Formats: sequence, structure tokens, C-alpha cells
Amino acid sequence: MRPAFTLLIFLGLVAAAALTGMSFRPGAWYEALAKPDWTPPNWLFPPAWTVLYVMIAVAGWRVFEKHGFVPALIVWAVSLQLNAAWSVLMFKEHQIGLAAADIAALWLSIVAFIALTWKTNRVASVLFVPYLAWVSYAAALNFAIWQLNPNAPV
Repeated sequence: MRPAFTLLIFLGLVAAAALTGMSFRPGAWYEALAKPDWTPPNWLFPPAWTVLYVMIAVAGWRVFEKHGFVPALIVWAVSLQLNAAWSVLMFKEHQIGLAAADIAALWLSIVAFIALTWKTNRVASVLFVPYLAWVSYAAALNFAIWQLNPNAPV
């Protein structure tokens, strides 16, 4: 019963981060910003993040179940905090530049998690690869929006 219980804990932690993102929606401010042509439609983000959040939870859970509280799990937790902070910075505070810095740090934490788990928990590591791909795309989008809106808050 312990693995199922700890999986629920990890799903709950990730759900808390997801709720932060759901609490701060793009809204009219975001709609008014200049965006690149390759910006995806807003409806794509919830299903993409749902799948990613489940993968993030399972990756963290697998590390915990196999290794306990190790540096990779600390990096996992940091990435979750950075993930949640991005929505606050971008959509609540309208700080495109700070959101860009946050997503850059998030990207580094995802790479660090993959590197730390690659030899010891390959499944957890591979579960983070789509997360890295999506955050790479989101970071490029964030930086492009920042460049296209030079008068927006930093």
C-alpha cells in the first residue's frame, strides 16, 4: 500500500503546482500582447500540461520509491516550484522578463533532473524528456513575446 500512497502524495504535490497555473489565466492582458505566428492556441495548454504533470509526478515518485530523498528529488521539487512561479510571474504580475528568467531556471532544473537520474532511474529520466521539450518551446515563446513587447514590464 505504501507505493500507492506515496504516488498519491506526488500527484497531490503536482496538482498543487497545476492549481497555481489554473488560478492565473492568460486573460485580456496576454491576448493584447504581440505574439509570434507560431504561438499555439490557448486550448492546447491544459491537455498538454495535464499529461506532463502526470509524468512529472510519476518521475518524482519513482525516484523517491527507489532512492528516497536524494539530490535528484530536491531538483524535482525545485523544478515544481519554478513551474508554479512562472504562471504567477507571467499572468498575475505581468512580468515577462522575470517569467523568462524563471523559465530559464526551470529548463536548467529539468536538465539537471534528467542528468541526475539518467544512470540510476532511466524511466524517471525519460519521463522528463517531454517536459524538457515542452518547456524549451515555452521558453522560446516566452522570450519571443518579451522581445515583441519591449514596453511590457520586465
